[in-house]
Amino acid sequence: MAEKLSLVILSERFCIIRFNSSDEVPNWKNRSSWYSITKTLDELSIVCEEAVVPAEVKGDFGWRCIKVLGPLEFGQVGILAGLSKVLAEKHISIFVVSTYDTDYILLKEASLNPAIEVLRMNGYNI
Repeated sequence: MAEKLSLVILSERFCIIRFNSSDEVPNWKNRSSWYSITKTLDELSIVCEEAVVPAEVKGDFGWRCIKVLGPLEFGQVGILAGLSKVLAEKHISIFVVSTYDTDYILLKEASLNPAIEVLRMNGYNI
């Protein structure tokens, strides 16, 4: 990938929640302006704004999100590999959500500023 991508930091804070695969998708997730649902035979995962998660729901809170400005083409190669390599070299753990148009990189709040710094140092526009 010759040209570095443009990235934008979403202002919201996010939560990653695991449910049993047989659980229903909760309606409260609709109050989030951004959410992702993944259902497999093993689990139901929801990523959404932490502000909408009811107090009784246990999740992994404190995630921030970096959006890769798209839309991206399906034939583009190495986008996530390049981003994850740069972040991994600084020991920054990520959780990735991909959509039809683009990719979203979630990382813990404490890692946001170091991630911004290392991405800029590696030529990403953020």
